[in-house]
Amino acid sequence: MSSPSTPGHLGDIGPTSSPRLAVGVVTAVFVSISLIGFLRVSLLPDVGAGALLLSFVCVFVLLLVQLLWYTRDNDRLRSPLGYAVLGTQALLGYLPMLVFGEAWVGMPGFFAGSLLLVLRPFLAWPAFGVVVASTASAQWVFTATLVEALYAAIFTVTTGLVVYGLSRLSALVAEVRTSRAENARLAVLRERLRFARDLHDLLGYSLSAITLKIELTHRLMESAPQAASDQLLEVLEISRLAMSDARMVATGYREMSLEEECRSAMSVLAAAEVAVRLESDHIDLPVQVSTVLATVLREGVTNLLRHSKAKHCAITIRQDEDRASIEILNDALPARQDDREQQGVGGLHNLSVRAKEAGGTITVVHGPNVFRLRAEVPLRMARHAVAGTQTTRGSEPAGVPRDADGVDTVASRELADDRGEVVPDGAD
Repeated sequence: MSSPSTPGHLGDIGPTSSPRLAVGVVTAVFVSISLIGFLRVSLLPDVGAGALLLSFVCVFVLLLVQLLWYTRDNDRLRSPLGYAVLGTQALLGYLPMLVFGEAWVGMPGFFAGSLLLVLRPFLAWPAFGVVVASTASAQWVFTATLVEALYAAIFTVTTGLVVYGLSRLSALVAEVRTSRAENARLAVLRERLRFARDLHDLLGYSLSAITLKIELTHRLMESAPQAASDQLLEVLEISRLAMSDARMVATGYREMSLEEECRSAMSVLAAAEVAVRLESDHIDLPVQVSTVLATVLREGVTNLLRHSKAKHCAITIRQDEDRASIEILNDALPARQDDREQQGVGGLHNLSVRAKEAGGTITVVHGPNVFRLRAEVPLRMARHAVAGTQTTRGSEPAGVPRDADGVDTVASRELADDRGEVVPDGAD
C-alpha cells in the first residue's frame, strides 16, 4: 500500500499536477451534468434520431462553451463578445425546451452559473434567482406537480453553484500557476541583484586598492625599490582577499570584520596620500552588525578613491546601548556622475538595501567641498529581511546632489563635524 508521500498518490499533488487535476475534475463534473440532460432526452417516448442528434449538438455546444470560455482566467467575460456568449448559452438553455419539454428543464443550470461569473454581484444573484424560478415554473407547466417543480429549482441551484464554483476554481488554479512562475522569476532576479551587489561591494574596493597601489609601486620602483616591493606584497594580499571574497559571494553568505576593514582602509588611504583620523569606541559588535558597518566603510573608501581627490578623511565609529554607527567624512568631492553608478547597481543604493535589511538607516550629507556618509544599525538586528526593494532610477557616486539611491540626502555647507573638523583641500 502506498503512502501519501509516494509519487502518484492522490495526496501527492505538485505544482505541475495541480492544474491538470483541476481541469480533469472540472471536465468530469461538467460532462456528467451534460450527460444527465442528454440521457433524460433519450428516455423520452417516441424520441427520433433527429431529436437525439439535436440534443447531442446542444449539449456538446453548452459543454464546449463552459469549458473553453468560463474555466479560464478570462478578462473578456464582460466584453461584448462575453455578453454574446452568455446570450448564446441562454438560448441553448431555454429554446430546446420547446422540443424536449421537461427533459431539458435542468440544462439552464449552466446559464445560471455563468451569470454569477459574468455579472456584477448586485445583478448576478437576482438574475440567478430568476433562472431558478423560471426552471421551477417550466417544470410546473409541464407536470403541474409541486414536488417536481421544487426538485427542478433545487437541481438548478445545485448545478449553477457547482458550475460557478468549479469554473472559478479552474481560473484560480491557472492564476496561482502564473503567480508561482512570476515568483520564481522574481526570486531569480533578486538573486542576480544580490550577486551583483556583493560583487560591487567586495571587488570594487579591492580593484580600486590594487590600482592605487600599482600606481604607487610604479612611482617608487626607481626611487625606493624596497617600498615598491612592500607595496607589491600588499597588492598580493589584497588580490588573495578579493579571491576569497569572490568565493564567499557564490555561497550567498559572508562575514566581514570591522577591525580588519579599518586597518585596510587606513593602509589604502595612506597609500593614496589621504590624511586619516580614526576614532572608534566599539567594544564587541555582533557579527551581522560588524559586517554591515564594514561594508559601509569599504564602500565609503571606494567612493573616496574613485570619485574624489580628497586629502583628509575622518572615520568615526560609535556604539551605545542599542545602536552602532559609522561616519565617514571627507573633503574635495567633484560634482560629476559616474556612468556605471547610474545603472542601478551603485554603492549607495547597495548600502541602502543592506541597511534596510538590518533595520538601520543610511544618511548622506554633501556640501560644496565636503561629503559625509553615516550609517546606523541596531545591535538587535531585524529578524526578517525586507521582502523587496523599490526600483530606482539608478545610483550615484558619493557627493552627487540628487537622491536616486534610496538614502537620505541632506544639502549642507558645514565643513565641521561635532567630533572634529575636516580641513578643505588646500588648507594648512
